[in-house]
Amino acid sequence: MPRIARISIAPVRGLGLEHPDAVDLTEVGVVEDRRFYLIDDQGRHVDQLVSGELVQVSAHTDPDAAQLRLAFPNGTVIDEVVELGEPIETTIVNRIAVGHVVLGPWGDALEPFAGRRIRIVRCDRPGGTRAENAVSLITDGSLRELANRVGEPSVDGRRFRMLFELVGAEAHEEDSWLGGQIAVGEAVLSITKPDARCAITTQNPDTGARDIDTLRTIIGYRGLREGRKVDFGVLGEVATKGRVSVGDEVSVVARGDDTFAARRMRLRAAAEIEADELEATAKA
Repeated sequence: MPRIARISIAPVRGLGLEHPDAVDLTEVGVVEDRRFYLIDDQGRHVDQLVSGELVQVSAHTDPDAAQLRLAFPNGTVIDEVVELGEPIETTIVNRIAVGHVVLGPWGDALEPFAGRRIRIVRCDRPGGTRAENAVSLITDGSLRELANRVGEPSVDGRRFRMLFELVGAEAHEEDSWLGGQIAVGEAVLSITKPDARCAITTQNPDTGARDIDTLRTIIGYRGLREGRKVDFGVLGEVATKGRVSVGDEVSVVARGDDTFAARRMRLRAAAEIEADELEATAKA
């Protein structure tokens, strides 16, 4: 039976991940997750797509986001009470984030990693910038399959920045849960949609340097959804609130229909046929 191997949250969106032993899932997910985000001096959102080196800085906050701690690779730690300044709205991936600029030394300390002037913003609502699908998960079977495809001994799941990493599952077993529900710890999750990935997954989760062409590889054996979306892992909503801990087993409590799974199998078959045809053409 699959079980939780690692929990990952990002108190500051775009910075390094934190790995608590347990989290409390609310209707908006983990309240500490993505509670803060970064902007430049023009008010534009800044994340790892802008500067991968930001992942080298780790963050921690409390459930009320009243205290913020940043830890830097040289050992410097900034741990202070959050003081709010002016209100601000920021466009983040076709959504509008509403929050307040955080006053203090944070921006100056982050500037060398971002390569530009930086400010931190605290979202007004717990759960950060998401409007839905606050839960994400991926299985070890999927990561093993990807590792085989790229010719690496393993692929670190942290590069996908998922809330839950599971062990004890088959490759892409999580796809079979779409439209259904799973129980984990005290919580029940509704698995709603596949997770469309971006170029952050190509970056090393420790350094931020690009080192594995995850997107091209995934497209090569799984195809594209709707002609443009590169799916890896799944998203969900919290149907029943509760505590989830590392080691908790995951069980399916309601199955969805097999429409998505069948469509994914067709996409994968088409991608493999195309790859075989390209290989044959190259050899001709």
